[in-house]
Amino acid sequence: MDTGWPSAPETVPERYRTLLGVAETLATHRDLGEVCRDLARLLPQVVPVNLVGLSLYNPDRHTMKMHSLQANVPVEPPEGHDQPVDDTPAGYIWKTQEPLFVDDIAAEPRWPSVIEAMQKKGVQSFCGFPLTVAGRRLGAIGFCSARKAAYDERDVEFLSHLAQQVAVAVDNALAHEESAQLRDKLAKEKLYLEEEIKTEYNFEEIIGDSQALKRVLKQVETVAATDTTVLILGETGSGKELVARAVHNLSRRRERTFVKLNCAAIPTGLLESELFGHEKGAFTGAIATKIGRFELADGGTLFLDEVGEIPLELQVKLLRVLQEQEFERLGSTRTIRVNVRVIAATNRNLEEMVEDHQFRSDLYYRLKVFPITVPPLRERPEDISLLVRHFVNKFARRMNKQIETIPIEAMKALQAYPWPGNVRELENFLERAVILSQTSDLFVLISELQRPSLTGGPAAVTLEDAERQHILKALRESKWTVSGPTGAAARLGMKRTTLISKMQKLGITRPQ
Repeated sequence: MDTGWPSAPETVPERYRTLLGVAETLATHRDLGEVCRDLARLLPQVVPVNLVGLSLYNPDRHTMKMHSLQANVPVEPPEGHDQPVDDTPAGYIWKTQEPLFVDDIAAEPRWPSVIEAMQKKGVQSFCGFPLTVAGRRLGAIGFCSARKAAYDERDVEFLSHLAQQVAVAVDNALAHEESAQLRDKLAKEKLYLEEEIKTEYNFEEIIGDSQALKRVLKQVETVAATDTTVLILGETGSGKELVARAVHNLSRRRERTFVKLNCAAIPTGLLESELFGHEKGAFTGAIATKIGRFELADGGTLFLDEVGEIPLELQVKLLRVLQEQEFERLGSTRTIRVNVRVIAATNRNLEEMVEDHQFRSDLYYRLKVFPITVPPLRERPEDISLLVRHFVNKFARRMNKQIETIPIEAMKALQAYPWPGNVRELENFLERAVILSQTSDLFVLISELQRPSLTGGPAAVTLEDAERQHILKALRESKWTVSGPTGAAARLGMKRTTLISKMQKLGITRPQ
């Protein structure tokens, strides 16, 4: 076998010129693999090195992990799994902080599994040195040779200096890796926040002056000053998310992230990954490490909407995070600690779900430390006029329309309707009303409000159909011309882009 090391000893100046070259090379690298690759290329010029191995200490598991193995002879790459500190030569070096020389590994009784693996690679002798920077023990570096007793006392000083250079390079590489992970987390958090800014309610926007709403706001004010878990109860569309944001905005966490997750919108198989994250390769399709919502919300607030949709098998893990503030990503054994306030919301009856064994009782009581019930819109009719004016002004500005009057008959009809879809249904109805308005008076389809449906289904379909027919009429009259002074957008009093968006939403396409 070609050992790749010189046939005659090199002079001391040649060694130190090599050491200087190694130092210069290491200063340019931020990757551990590149560090070992250059060592394996440069060192055989002055010392009998066939393999260079780098093992780092894992403080979370008290293990040594082979991060890189480079060679100037053919060899299989390392398996890369962690090994207990006491089961490896690298662990011995890390613990003792002393160099280790083995002239004949066949006669070495310690670490049998590692020695056997080294023999399979053709190694007959090796030496190792600790990697330490400013008192921090990072790991160990090993130099292996394909001949026995390849290292003597003249190698100690040289390789010791080399190990010090490598330790600095490793420390820099680890710092760069940690910095890159932090930048990645911040980038993901930034993207999440940018998405949140684009959502409809990105700040506290609770409209109303009723006694029922004032009671809720008083509860919000009371609990916001604490870190207590809050459970918000209420019908769909009643404004549970706004209440959750109000709790966050009034708390001492308001400068940190408010992270939202709709548990009903995520497929059951992906919900655990969304909550806790996953490591690369944790499951099929996990091509990169993913940070979960709990990590994103560290120091801030996590809002779990539709918490009643979380499957039973995942409820145990959620309970643990609530109690211990710690979890593991999918595919990882490293425990991550966080400081997160959880606010949950649901429109389901969790007590009945507990009785039906669909929801864990211990999780239910852990969530229900401070319950807040948001009243439906039909229980605060005095707030409807304020909400109507708010939404009409918002949509009028968005569509560049001037709507100055809301007819008395229309307002009475809006106040009399029970709004089974609550504030969200009212908002959608008023958006259509603004679209249909051709003058400064708000055009309200009063006929749609005279047969209230407790389910909300038929009314929503009818309103959507009315909007579709109104747009189709304008398109036909303009011969399907959207823009321009005589186009459908001008006839409807809206921007061309708004009309196109509405057409796509309603499935309106030009007939062939």
